[in-house]
Amino acid sequence: MTESVCGEIVVENPSMHISKLVRKTGSCLHSQVDAGFDSPVLPGLPDDIAKYCLALVPRSNFPTMGRVSRKWRSFIKSKEFMIVRKLAGVVEEWLYVLTNAEGDGTHWEVLDCLGNIRSVLPPMPGPLKLGFGVVVLNGKLNVIAGYSMVDGVGSVSSDVYQYDSCLNSWSKIANMNVPRYDFACAEVNGVVYAVGGYGVNGESLSCAEAYDPESDKWTVIESLRRPRWGCFACGFEGKLYVMGGRSSFTIGNSRFVDVYDPKKHTWCEMKNGCVMVTAHAVVGKKLFCMEWKNQRKLAIFNPKDNSWKMVSVPVIGSSSIGFRFGIMEDKLLLFSLEEEQGGYNTLLYDPNATPGSEWQTSNVKPSGLCLSCVTIKA
Repeated sequence: MTESVCGEIVVENPSMHISKLVRKTGSCLHSQVDAGFDSPVLPGLPDDIAKYCLALVPRSNFPTMGRVSRKWRSFIKSKEFMIVRKLAGVVEEWLYVLTNAEGDGTHWEVLDCLGNIRSVLPPMPGPLKLGFGVVVLNGKLNVIAGYSMVDGVGSVSSDVYQYDSCLNSWSKIANMNVPRYDFACAEVNGVVYAVGGYGVNGESLSCAEAYDPESDKWTVIESLRRPRWGCFACGFEGKLYVMGGRSSFTIGNSRFVDVYDPKKHTWCEMKNGCVMVTAHAVVGKKLFCMEWKNQRKLAIFNPKDNSWKMVSVPVIGSSSIGFRFGIMEDKLLLFSLEEEQGGYNTLLYDPNATPGSEWQTSNVKPSGLCLSCVTIKA
């Protein structure tokens, strides 16, 4: 792997060498790398070079690498590991889809940009839930709160489970302060926000809280001006936008947009909002929505001027078909919510394509109906 030239260490093909090392047996791995935190990452190399070597290894080898030593596992779990991979230009983009496949039940599966199913995630701890939130933070999948039925008894949860995409394992992190379901959640500047929803007794909530991964703690922040549920959230230019859903003080669906500024710790309100949304995704610096009353139109929000524009969705087999959204390589994926009777394809919308060629079809397709979908780059 290395040779000495005039006292300098030269790294040759580090990715190939480490990949071979990772594929060896566990006993051989532990014989080459000390398990202690005081030992070097790789014997004979400065730690910064050794970390760079580890960061070059293909993503599929991460779980095996995490079993080599405590020091390797700690590094792979760290934010630094993601930063080094980004700087090296070797980040891989995978789609994580919660799907309900006939005969297989509900499970998370991982797809690459070619549509290949790379793996199926281990079962998530805890009971099966509805109305939970899903947020990606530092390359990790967070499944937040929700509503469950156990032995016929309903329960609202404050539990938060985190899936480490590098180590292929679930862990439990700090509970929320307020149990809730059907709420809005999103990541802004490395912090996760949860807003509104329903509480333990079915009451609508206006309270909000924020999760700091450094302290593993949820902190209550200023509440919304009114209770809001069935809504969604997204982050734009350092601010949290809460849209759609319903409110106690409006008739029908809410068209107001609540905007939280983390620097000022205050909410403000925009009048130009959207109605009930069945799917949403942020691609680039724009928000894409599908309204429940009109599944044939794509609503695109530009936060720069708070404007909306509508784009027609191509008809594929049915005029009443619904969709879930995904994002892959800065393109919007539309997964059908109907069973495949006429061979529905996954639609792809490329906002950067030349006019007239924005719509295409994609080979990316989960094994069953898409219930939730996020993209993790690692």
